[in-house]
Amino acid sequence: MKTRDLSELAARNLREAVLRNSLTTLGIAVGVASLVAMLSLGVGLQELANKRLSKSGLFDAVFVSSKTNQRGMGRQNPPESPASKELAKIPLDDEARQKIASLPNVVEVYPEIRFPSEIQFEGKPYSTTVAGIPASAKAEGAFDGMKGNFFSSQNGDEAILQIEFAKDLSSQPDSLIGKNLVMRYAERQPLPAEPGGNKSAAAAGAKSSDEPKDLSPGFSIVPKEKTFHIIGIVETEPATGIGGFGRGRLLIPLQVAETLRITQANDLRGILRRSGSPRTYDSLTVRVKSPSLVKSVEDAIQHMGYGTFSLLDATKSLRLVFAVFDLFLGIFGSLALAVASLGIVNTLVMAILERRREIGILKALGAADRDIRRLFFAEAGVMGLLGGIFGVTLGWLIGTALTFGTNVYLRKRDLPPIDLSSVPWWMVASAIAFSVVVSLAAGIYPASRAAKLNPVEALRYE
Repeated sequence: MKTRDLSELAARNLREAVLRNSLTTLGIAVGVASLVAMLSLGVGLQELANKRLSKSGLFDAVFVSSKTNQRGMGRQNPPESPASKELAKIPLDDEARQKIASLPNVVEVYPEIRFPSEIQFEGKPYSTTVAGIPASAKAEGAFDGMKGNFFSSQNGDEAILQIEFAKDLSSQPDSLIGKNLVMRYAERQPLPAEPGGNKSAAAAGAKSSDEPKDLSPGFSIVPKEKTFHIIGIVETEPATGIGGFGRGRLLIPLQVAETLRITQANDLRGILRRSGSPRTYDSLTVRVKSPSLVKSVEDAIQHMGYGTFSLLDATKSLRLVFAVFDLFLGIFGSLALAVASLGIVNTLVMAILERRREIGILKALGAADRDIRRLFFAEAGVMGLLGGIFGVTLGWLIGTALTFGTNVYLRKRDLPPIDLSSVPWWMVASAIAFSVVVSLAAGIYPASRAAKLNPVEALRYE
């Protein structure tokens, strides 16, 4: 039997029992719709999580620290080789910062400046934590929907308040924008070198022959004040690297924080180890062009002799969780499609009983068993194809309705809207193909039964 004749015969048979075939196709469509709706929710939630985490600035960053600072921490250190001892002596200073910044695929390198301070506002003191924020932090999700503006420049005396700290300052936080506050901090000022310092060092029993001359005896801590203009209020604390969950409750430009020469914990460690040594950083944050390039940059920094930390392992665990989540959603969504496949079996088996005489005539005219089998497969495939197309459309509408309802709920609570569901092209193609495959599988038994009919008995059947 020619393919064209087979297609025309299958289309005629589907039109003759239009109600029953339409209901079967609708059952397939509902099954596909449930599958697409559930998978779209899983994909949408995964894309939402990846988008928010990527915008947090944590997954394209490498956090660098000196191996000297990693020692101790209340743990028993493993035996050190001579090579590891030499690497531990490499300071994390301005020279190291420049070397790391010159590495391929590195966008920027900046220190994590975070310190306690006292704020004077309208004659009252408030204790809080101040943090320096780089210009690149504007793209982080923490600043989406902030009230006011981001820093106009990295050199401006401007400040952004975290909402909880703003509530401490005023019962009406929005009214703080445009006002000034005074920040009190401890400035690090180096002491002048003592005359004849080299001789004093020798008299004190210095053993090193290459000890630098005129070593500074240390630094003094001087209280300072600086006025900042409040330009914005942010709902959440921007994420940080090593040492805390948030950067601070009072945010100032990073370049301004660096010029203030704030006394940090590593300054005290440095003065105990060696007076007059260059100022070192407790940690540095390295921004990379893409999360996929983090591993190569991290390896290069470790080769330079510094300790590193990134969140690559966390992303792997996150992908595993979403993969299992999508698997379970797909299984539950496929149950409705499995039920719909029973409808296909029922429809085609009933068609055999109604069309036994027609099957007998076809066989008497020379139709082979494979032609009868192909005829029933074609009818099952058409129902699966139409059911898949309608099901994908219905599933997309369900996902859109859920997203709309969710965003209405979020807007009532002054929360930003989200894309709850996502139907990518591969899901559309997979759902339609899966629908056709399931329909063909459901048509195997009816097609085989129709092909095995005896033409003589089929012609005698009334």
